[in-house]
Amino acid sequence: MREISITEIENVKIGSAEDMDARTGCTVVICEQGAPTGVDVRGGGPASRETELLSQQATCDRVHAVLLSGGSAFGLDAAGGVMEYLENKGVGLPVGSAIVPLVCQSCIFDLLVGKNLRPDKEMAKRACEAAELNEPKSGRVGAGAGATVGKLLGPDFSMDSGLGIYAVQLGELKVGAVVAVNASGDIIDFESGDIIAGLLNDDKTGFRDSEKTLYELAEMRPGNTTIGVIITNAKFDKSRMTKVAQMAQDGYARSLRPVHTTMDGDTVYAMSVGSVESNVDLVGTLAARVMAAAIRNAVRS
Repeated sequence: MREISITEIENVKIGSAEDMDARTGCTVVICEQGAPTGVDVRGGGPASRETELLSQQATCDRVHAVLLSGGSAFGLDAAGGVMEYLENKGVGLPVGSAIVPLVCQSCIFDLLVGKNLRPDKEMAKRACEAAELNEPKSGRVGAGAGATVGKLLGPDFSMDSGLGIYAVQLGELKVGAVVAVNASGDIIDFESGDIIAGLLNDDKTGFRDSEKTLYELAEMRPGNTTIGVIITNAKFDKSRMTKVAQMAQDGYARSLRPVHTTMDGDTVYAMSVGSVESNVDLVGTLAARVMAAAIRNAVRS
């Protein structure tokens, strides 16, 4: 197994746009041919659009893009920009004489860190234009522009986070992750077990333990959510990709503490963009690993 650039995964393009004065942005993952996609939502407060398309009872068997953004529920309008962009390219589901791009979206809560501006259609279109270059970056970009971590004691003791990207290849199989890390608590290095970002101590030379602080406070603060996308060239249907999304949540559990609370909107999408025959347990296990590594990259970047 070796680390690769996520751009080495075929049939997918990734782009970001942001406003750094407003500290918010968008990151789009586009598969023009359509990708069987699953989703797993474990946070109690998601801001999402069209995720019901991915339920096992829904007719939809593939989507054309997943948008991650800031803006909380206000940011959900941005998906319309992705739809307009793809429609103009003739990408979408033919319905009579119309073309309907199928776009899912999830948002983080970043309303308190910058100017009062939310991602909109125009910002999303700029992310789509950036995706044509397919040169995605980690850090304070796109959906991670306003992401923060370690927020149990308010902004004075929190830290900036961002967007993380990581991918690996095992034989012909490729699996990658894109994630906006906006967790309430600490970020744990999944390999060493050390806290690498999170709730700062009084003199800001090190970290408190958010889990212990939560026990002392006996309450959570609103304003959290980590949202991500797994991308693989393995050939699976929506049902199998849902299982991959579920297993990828283990990457959250290894890296975020606490996680999946009632105040979070923690969500993982999983997109199949290729034709490589593989085993869903292998892909799901790799998905958890690349998600944890992408979370680590988000705060290190």
